[in-house]
Amino acid sequence: MTFCIVTHVLHTQKNKEYYSYSPYVNEINLWLKYVDKVIIIAPIKNINIDSIHQKYNHSNINFIQVPEFSLTSIKQVIRSFFIVPVIFFKIIKVMLFANHIHLRCPGNMGLLGSIAQIFFPLKSKSVKYAGNWDPNSKQPKSYKIQKWILSNTSLTNNCKILVYGEWKNQTKNVKPFFTATYNKSEIKEIPSKEIKGKLRLLFVGTLSKGKQPLYAINIAEKLKLNNYEIELFLYGEGYEKVALEKYIKENKLSQFIYLMGNTDRESMKKIYQESHCLVLPSKSEGWPKVVAEAMFWGCLPIVTPVSCVPNLLNFGERGILLTENLQTDVTSISDLLSNQEDYNKKIKRAANWSRQYTIDKFEQEIMHILKS
Repeated sequence: MTFCIVTHVLHTQKNKEYYSYSPYVNEINLWLKYVDKVIIIAPIKNINIDSIHQKYNHSNINFIQVPEFSLTSIKQVIRSFFIVPVIFFKIIKVMLFANHIHLRCPGNMGLLGSIAQIFFPLKSKSVKYAGNWDPNSKQPKSYKIQKWILSNTSLTNNCKILVYGEWKNQTKNVKPFFTATYNKSEIKEIPSKEIKGKLRLLFVGTLSKGKQPLYAINIAEKLKLNNYEIELFLYGEGYEKVALEKYIKENKLSQFIYLMGNTDRESMKKIYQESHCLVLPSKSEGWPKVVAEAMFWGCLPIVTPVSCVPNLLNFGERGILLTENLQTDVTSISDLLSNQEDYNKKIKRAANWSRQYTIDKFEQEIMHILKS
């Protein structure tokens, strides 16, 4: 089988091998175990490879490089007017030689791919929609166009659209799906965590306004003022790092708030196990991977109710849903931290739910999609 991937995800090349963001590549590598040849059409950039990058595990990869493009400024729109037709016809050409077409959406490449796939109604196709599928959410117009094309069974045939969460009134080609990080063999007993004394909070994600790391810091500040012995560790990099460093310094928070940068998968396993709560006040999510990871290891999620997050937390049975009103949220967290029994129950429910979704199960679902 020749497996064609159309994606906006940025790649880099080193020693004739291709690398990209590790959670994405780790997932794609599961698909590639069952195909003979891979054609990837995506942008490439010369960037330094670090712990957040992973290489593709396949011996037969044909990489078709295309330029990055966006529609966020007049200059970019004018540039895109010239390069988009070239990219579109490259996608069409690649799809001609594919047995299975796999689109990664939403994104600019995903939009072009969703249009191109219309011309191949008989080919086997799958779409991983890694964004928020919630029909009522505010999203860019290009995302809504992709969702409309993909869910329209007159335009998109012989295709499974894999979305996060279960949503009402969807067409038959839209399938609830999930993402997994850990194998069943990795499951072990969750260590008991006392919520008396020092409490370890985590933020894991890109240091960006969309992920709202400053709000996580504000929660830790407020809990500290309420006489909780708090430590907050922020894992991740991003353009907000300088502003966060300045805020921590100016407000004299460096004794209990720490910017840790990126770290690897194995280290994160231990960090989750040693931490009491994950605080992630994100404005948007697809499948909140770090939330499911934290739940897997007994780290209680405290998260905004975006996308499928309320389903993951069973509307508060497996964690705390933030309101983004600081006083209200701190009160909810304080109430939980004063009740060891309630904390233990939520931790157990969270772990039991998350541990259903292992890499083993994920791989079985992928096999089923490729064979159907």
